[in-house]
Amino acid sequence: MLYSKIEGSGKPLVIIHGFLGMSDNWKTLGSQFAADGFQVHMLDLRNHGRSFHSEEFSYEDMVQDVFDYCQENGLESIDVIGHSMGGKTAMLLATSYPDLVDRLVVADIGPKFYAPHHQDILAGLNAVDFSVKPSRNEVEEIMKNYIPDFGTRQFLMKSLYWQEPGQLAFRFNLDVFNRKIEEIGKALGSGLTFDKPTLFIRGGNSNYILDNDFDGIKEHFPSSEVATIPNVGHWLHAEDPAMFYELVSTFLK
Repeated sequence: MLYSKIEGSGKPLVIIHGFLGMSDNWKTLGSQFAADGFQVHMLDLRNHGRSFHSEEFSYEDMVQDVFDYCQENGLESIDVIGHSMGGKTAMLLATSYPDLVDRLVVADIGPKFYAPHHQDILAGLNAVDFSVKPSRNEVEEIMKNYIPDFGTRQFLMKSLYWQEPGQLAFRFNLDVFNRKIEEIGKALGSGLTFDKPTLFIRGGNSNYILDNDFDGIKEHFPSSEVATIPNVGHWLHAEDPAMFYELVSTFLK
């Protein structure tokens, strides 16, 4: 069963993080949604955070995990927020189990195919040799050679933990990601549709959802709208959490 953090009471709201992320990334926003009367379920997907590691890693696997989680916790009617890879998972969940999902929020990802583009990040992660017992500062210095963006490094450092005294490790399953990275960019299957209210939110400085993607989004999600948060990139919910919260809370009311 997936690891989760549950906060609040009321209508279930399931939040699904992006690639290399975890539930902790949504702690502040999750608390805000809980204060609005939702029972917020912040999940760690398989091979991420505190959830189990598996050699199997695909959107179908992740959707089955989320569905099983909902069954186990008696969640029969949910709203869903998904960012990036979590947004793809949320799209497939909604189109596969439309009776389960009431409203869908997808953050900075579309249903289209995305070519592999995490090479620099994976190179930086793979450059860390934990057998020599590096410190947190040393890990960041190694990654800096491959990942110059401070914000991206800080995001990745959140998955660094003390496996035992003096021994750091990443919580995510880097070995499987190295082998299955092409899974991340896969398109939503043709013919899959979700007719209920759907909100896509994109970052104004991000190129994940372009204007010419709108028609493709409408094919799968005919009741969708697209909102843009200006002056933010792909991690829009972290860069402007106030506007992200405002857009989502207005949509879910």
